[in-house]
Amino acid sequence: MNRTGLVSMLLATALTAACGGGEHNQAANQSAPPAGGGAPGQSRDAGREVANADRDFVREITAANAAEMQMAKLALDRASDATVKEFAQMMVRDHTQAGEKLTALASQHNLAAGTSGDEKNPAAAFGDKRGADFDRAYAETMVDAHQKMVDKLESRIDKVNLAKWKESNTNPSTGQKATSEALTVVAENSANPVTLALNRWAAQTYPVAFAHLQAAKDLQKGVEPRGTHP
Repeated sequence: MNRTGLVSMLLATALTAACGGGEHNQAANQSAPPAGGGAPGQSRDAGREVANADRDFVREITAANAAEMQMAKLALDRASDATVKEFAQMMVRDHTQAGEKLTALASQHNLAAGTSGDEKNPAAAFGDKRGADFDRAYAETMVDAHQKMVDKLESRIDKVNLAKWKESNTNPSTGQKATSEALTVVAENSANPVTLALNRWAAQTYPVAFAHLQAAKDLQKGVEPRGTHP
């Protein structure tokens, strides 16, 4: 199977899993208290700590999404490999969609979705690289960026469910779907309604982010010097 076909298969698998995630996640967390409530005995200080963590999560994910799209647009201009350009187009599409959903969620819960303004320009990491040199640098950056994204999302996902999801949904060596019926990703439960809402967003976003990571690893292998297209 060529790399283009693998990227398409990975995203089809991820989107299938993600589409069913919302209702399943909601059902799995029916026991969460109504908005405005907190865990019995929870102090106001603890509530503020959770809110700070939620604000940080939104800000960091927003910055990561923006960086992904900036680098993808640069790749569309500088890359020489057609598969790299295809991957970049996928990044623009998927990160735009994920960002819009997170922005709407942040607005609903009065969380600022903007960045801190201290972020470095991600394009600076590539300097004046173009062609095959850019392809290799971009692929390496995408593996690193998506590993960080996956790790951040996993911090808000039920760990037992996640282990089962990885086992049932993917082949560790290829990232491809391993069984005919994959589990859905379940959010980590929380007594804080804002935290729970963000956890559910993370769970719904995770399958696509995980597929992006697998596709980025495949892309990196494909643009190594011995595998660069003529």
